[in-house]
Amino acid sequence: MLEIVYQDDHLIAINKPHGLLVHRSSIANDAKEFALQLLRDQVSRHVSPVHRLDRKTGGLLLFAFEKDVEIAMHQQFQNGQVIKKYLAILRGYAPDQLDIDYPLAKENGTVQEAFTSFVTLKRAEIDVAFGKHETSRYSLVEATPTTGRMHQLRRHFAHIFYPIIGDRKHGCNKQNKFFKEQWEMTTMLLHASELIFTHPVTGEKIHLKSSVQEEFLRVMEMLKM
Repeated sequence: MLEIVYQDDHLIAINKPHGLLVHRSSIANDAKEFALQLLRDQVSRHVSPVHRLDRKTGGLLLFAFEKDVEIAMHQQFQNGQVIKKYLAILRGYAPDQLDIDYPLAKENGTVQEAFTSFVTLKRAEIDVAFGKHETSRYSLVEATPTTGRMHQLRRHFAHIFYPIIGDRKHGCNKQNKFFKEQWEMTTMLLHASELIFTHPVTGEKIHLKSSVQEEFLRVMEMLKM
Protein backbone atom coordinates (compact mmCIF):
# COMPACT_ATOMS: atom_id res chain seq x y z
CA MET A 1 0.00 0.00 0.00
CA LEU A 2 1.21 3.47 -0.87
CA GLU A 3 1.45 5.97 1.97
CA ILE A 4 -1.19 8.65 1.39
CA VAL A 5 -0.05 11.98 2.84
CA TYR A 6 -3.02 14.11 1.77
CA GLN A 7 -6.40 13.56 0.14
CA ASP A 8 -9.49 15.64 -0.60
CA ASP A 9 -12.13 15.57 -3.34
CA HIS A 10 -9.73 16.97 -5.94
CA LEU A 11 -6.12 16.11 -5.01
CA ILE A 12 -4.19 13.25 -3.48
CA ALA A 13 -0.52 13.09 -2.48
CA ILE A 14 1.63 10.08 -1.66
CA ASN A 15 5.06 9.52 -0.16
CA LYS A 16 6.52 7.76 -3.21
CA PRO A 17 9.04 5.01 -2.43
CA HIS A 18 12.52 5.28 -3.89
CA GLY A 19 12.81 3.16 -7.04
CA LEU A 20 9.15 3.39 -8.04
CA LEU A 21 8.39 4.89 -11.45
CA VAL A 22 5.59 7.46 -11.61
CA HIS A 23 4.15 5.86 -14.76
CA ARG A 24 5.11 3.51 -17.57
CA SER A 25 8.17 4.54 -19.54
CA SER A 26 9.90 3.12 -22.59
CA ILE A 27 13.29 3.79 -20.96
CA ALA A 28 12.53 1.49 -18.02
CA ASN A 29 11.16 -1.72 -19.44
CA ASP A 30 12.28 -3.65 -16.36
CA ALA A 31 9.65 -1.98 -14.14
CA LYS A 32 6.52 -3.94 -13.25
CA GLU A 33 4.88 -1.50 -10.83
CA PHE A 34 4.08 2.19 -11.22
CA ALA A 35 2.83 4.80 -8.76
CA LEU A 36 -0.04 5.89 -11.02
CA GLN A 37 -1.53 2.40 -11.42
CA LEU A 38 -0.92 1.42 -7.78
CA LEU A 39 -2.63 4.54 -6.47
CA ARG A 40 -5.51 4.24 -8.94
CA ASP A 41 -6.15 0.68 -7.78
CA GLN A 42 -5.75 1.63 -4.11
CA VAL A 43 -8.34 4.45 -4.16
CA SER A 44 -10.46 3.07 -7.04
CA ARG A 45 -10.41 6.38 -8.89
CA HIS A 46 -8.68 7.80 -11.94
CA VAL A 47 -5.60 9.83 -10.98
CA SER A 48 -3.14 11.94 -12.98
CA PRO A 49 0.28 13.13 -11.74
CA VAL A 50 0.65 16.92 -11.79
CA HIS A 51 4.46 16.92 -11.57
CA ARG A 52 7.25 14.37 -11.73
CA LEU A 53 9.87 12.74 -9.54
CA ASP A 54 12.83 10.69 -10.74
CA ARG A 55 12.48 6.97 -10.27
CA LYS A 56 15.23 6.94 -7.63
CA THR A 57 13.86 9.98 -5.76
CA GLY A 58 11.43 9.35 -2.93
CA GLY A 59 8.87 11.63 -1.35
CA LEU A 60 5.88 13.82 -2.12
CA LEU A 61 4.12 13.10 -5.39
CA LEU A 62 0.88 14.94 -6.11
CA PHE A 63 -2.00 13.67 -8.26
CA ALA A 64 -5.28 15.18 -9.41
CA PHE A 65 -8.60 13.39 -9.73
CA GLU A 66 -10.06 15.72 -12.39
CA LYS A 67 -8.68 17.08 -15.66
CA ASP A 68 -9.30 20.76 -14.88
CA VAL A 69 -7.54 20.43 -11.52
CA GLU A 70 -4.65 18.63 -13.21
CA ILE A 71 -4.29 21.50 -15.72
CA ALA A 72 -4.48 24.15 -12.99
CA MET A 73 -1.78 22.43 -10.94
CA HIS A 74 0.43 21.98 -14.03
CA GLN A 75 0.22 25.73 -14.52
CA GLN A 76 1.22 26.44 -10.92
CA PHE A 77 4.28 24.22 -11.26
CA GLN A 78 5.23 25.69 -14.64
CA ASN A 79 4.81 29.25 -13.38
CA GLY A 80 7.02 28.65 -10.34
CA GLN A 81 4.15 29.15 -7.91
CA VAL A 82 4.77 25.88 -6.05
CA ILE A 83 7.45 25.83 -3.35
CA LYS A 84 9.32 22.52 -3.45
CA LYS A 85 11.76 21.37 -0.78
CA TYR A 86 14.03 18.33 -0.81
CA LEU A 87 16.35 16.64 1.64
CA ALA A 88 19.59 15.14 0.37
CA ILE A 89 22.77 13.62 1.79
CA LEU A 90 25.85 14.82 -0.05
CA ARG A 91 29.49 13.83 -0.17
CA GLY A 92 31.70 16.28 1.71
CA TYR A 93 31.10 19.27 3.97
CA ALA A 94 28.79 21.50 1.94
CA PRO A 95 28.67 25.28 2.51
CA ASP A 96 26.26 26.58 5.16
CA GLN A 97 24.11 27.91 2.33
CA LEU A 98 24.49 28.49 -1.38
CA ASP A 99 22.55 29.60 -4.44
CA ILE A 100 23.33 27.58 -7.56
CA ASP A 101 22.56 29.51 -10.73
CA TYR A 102 23.73 27.13 -13.43
CA PRO A 103 21.92 26.54 -16.76
CA LEU A 104 21.26 22.94 -17.77
CA ALA A 105 21.03 21.47 -21.25
CA LYS A 106 18.13 19.29 -22.36
CA GLU A 107 18.76 16.10 -24.33
CA ASN A 108 18.22 18.01 -27.58
CA GLY A 109 20.92 20.50 -26.60
CA THR A 110 18.61 23.37 -25.66
CA VAL A 111 20.02 25.21 -22.64
CA GLN A 112 17.57 26.26 -19.92
CA GLU A 113 18.14 28.44 -16.89
CA ALA A 114 18.14 26.49 -13.63
CA PHE A 115 18.29 27.78 -10.08
CA THR A 116 18.62 25.94 -6.76
CA SER A 117 19.24 27.27 -3.27
CA PHE A 118 20.14 25.11 -0.31
CA VAL A 119 21.04 25.24 3.36
CA THR A 120 23.11 22.68 5.24
CA LEU A 121 21.23 21.22 8.18
CA LYS A 122 23.82 18.81 9.61
CA ARG A 123 27.28 17.46 8.91
CA ALA A 124 28.84 14.10 9.75
CA GLU A 125 32.30 12.59 9.73
CA ILE A 126 33.22 8.91 10.01
CA ASP A 127 36.60 7.29 10.57
CA VAL A 128 36.91 5.76 7.13
CA ALA A 129 39.76 6.95 4.95
CA PHE A 130 38.66 8.05 1.51
CA GLY A 131 41.11 8.94 -1.24
CA LYS A 132 43.60 11.46 0.12
CA HIS A 133 41.41 12.17 3.16
CA GLU A 134 41.77 10.37 6.49
CA THR A 135 38.03 10.46 7.13
CA SER A 136 34.79 10.57 5.14
CA ARG A 137 32.54 13.61 5.43
CA TYR A 138 28.87 14.10 4.56
CA SER A 139 26.20 16.80 4.69
CA LEU A 140 22.44 16.71 5.12
CA VAL A 141 20.96 19.62 3.15
CA GLU A 142 17.56 21.10 2.42
CA ALA A 143 17.32 22.21 -1.20
CA THR A 144 14.75 24.51 -2.78
CA PRO A 145 14.76 24.47 -6.59
CA THR A 146 12.85 27.33 -8.20
CA THR A 147 12.98 25.72 -11.63
CA GLY A 148 12.12 22.13 -12.53
CA ARG A 149 14.70 20.82 -14.98
CA MET A 150 15.46 17.15 -15.61
CA HIS A 151 17.70 15.83 -12.81
CA GLN A 152 18.21 19.43 -11.70
CA LEU A 153 19.26 18.77 -8.09
CA ARG A 154 21.42 15.82 -9.05
CA ARG A 155 23.22 17.83 -11.72
CA HIS A 156 23.52 20.98 -9.64
CA PHE A 157 25.07 19.19 -6.65
CA ALA A 158 27.45 17.33 -8.94
CA HIS A 159 28.38 20.67 -10.54
CA ILE A 160 29.54 22.11 -7.19
CA PHE A 161 31.38 18.85 -6.35
CA TYR A 162 29.05 17.76 -3.53
CA PRO A 163 27.19 14.91 -5.30
CA ILE A 164 24.19 13.13 -3.84
CA ILE A 165 25.02 9.77 -2.28
CA GLY A 166 23.54 6.93 -4.33
CA ASP A 167 23.28 8.93 -7.55
CA ARG A 168 24.82 6.55 -10.06
CA LYS A 169 24.52 8.81 -13.08
CA HIS A 170 25.80 12.11 -11.70
CA GLY A 171 27.33 11.08 -8.37
CA CYS A 172 30.55 9.64 -6.99
CA ASN A 173 31.04 6.02 -8.04
CA LYS A 174 33.56 5.38 -5.25
CA GLN A 175 31.19 6.63 -2.56
CA ASN A 176 28.26 4.72 -4.04
CA LYS A 177 30.36 1.54 -4.06
CA PHE A 178 31.43 2.19 -0.47
CA PHE A 179 27.82 2.59 0.73
CA LYS A 180 26.79 -0.56 -1.11
CA GLU A 181 29.64 -2.69 0.22
CA GLN A 182 29.66 -1.23 3.74
CA TRP A 183 25.92 -0.93 4.40
CA GLU A 184 24.17 -2.64 1.44
CA MET A 185 22.68 0.73 0.55
CA THR A 186 21.82 1.47 -3.09
CA THR A 187 19.09 4.06 -2.55
CA MET A 188 19.68 7.56 -3.90
CA LEU A 189 19.49 9.81 -0.85
CA LEU A 190 17.17 12.45 -2.29
CA HIS A 191 13.71 12.96 -0.77
CA ALA A 192 10.94 15.38 -1.78
CA SER A 193 9.99 16.60 1.68
CA GLU A 194 7.60 19.56 1.23
CA LEU A 195 5.16 21.09 -1.23
CA ILE A 196 3.46 24.44 -0.71
CA PHE A 197 0.81 25.57 -3.20
CA THR A 198 -2.59 27.19 -3.58
CA HIS A 199 -5.46 24.73 -3.85
CA PRO A 200 -6.85 25.22 -7.39
CA VAL A 201 -10.46 24.74 -6.26
CA THR A 202 -10.72 26.14 -2.73
CA GLY A 203 -7.98 28.77 -2.92
CA GLU A 204 -6.51 27.52 0.37
CA LYS A 205 -2.77 27.51 0.99
CA ILE A 206 -1.77 23.84 1.21
CA HIS A 207 1.48 22.83 2.94
CA LEU A 208 2.35 19.15 2.62
CA LYS A 209 5.21 17.34 4.35
CA SER A 210 6.49 13.78 4.11
CA SER A 211 8.92 11.88 6.30
CA VAL A 212 12.09 10.33 4.91
CA GLN A 213 11.80 6.63 4.24
CA GLU A 214 13.49 3.66 5.87
CA GLU A 215 16.78 3.58 3.94
CA PHE A 216 17.27 7.33 4.14
CA LEU A 217 16.54 7.26 7.88
CA ARG A 218 18.91 4.32 8.36
CA VAL A 219 21.79 6.28 6.80
CA MET A 220 20.95 9.35 8.90
CA GLU A 221 21.11 7.20 12.03
CA MET A 222 24.38 5.56 10.97
CA LEU A 223 25.91 8.98 10.33
CA LYS A 224 24.32 10.40 13.52
CA MET A 225 22.58 13.17 11.61
